[in-house]
Amino acid sequence: MAVTLHNPDGLPKPDVYRQLSVATGSRLVFLAGQVARAADGSKVGEGDLAAQVEQSYLNIATALAGVGGSFDDVAKLTVYVVDWTQDKLPLLGEGVARAAAKLGVDPVKPITLLGVAALGEPDLLVEVEATAVLP
Repeated sequence: MAVTLHNPDGLPKPDVYRQLSVATGSRLVFLAGQVARAADGSKVGEGDLAAQVEQSYLNIATALAGVGGSFDDVAKLTVYVVDWTQDKLPLLGEGVARAAAKLGVDPVKPITLLGVAALGEPDLLVEVEATAVLP
């Protein structure tokens, strides 16, 4: 695998993400932010944060498969959530877990979570961008 995940001594060891990843591949892949849209562009999970997170993660996996990679090659995620509050954390986790189950992957990656006022379209609740390293 081109990406190994670590929680070094001296830093907190969270359960839901890792503090850093070490990438040893030779191809960097920078994905545009993925949102809750099906392949035909139709909306997925309108008003449902968990469903939108799930679809965003599935879209990342689909994009990476298109260039010969997989979700396992993700080195870093940035998640943008509209009107973030701590009570949305279980819904975020639910969406990640559902995507991980469908993909058969461990979704735990270094992650930055940002609350934002809005995204590019008014029905979007989340956008997830990824950086991956392929061998």
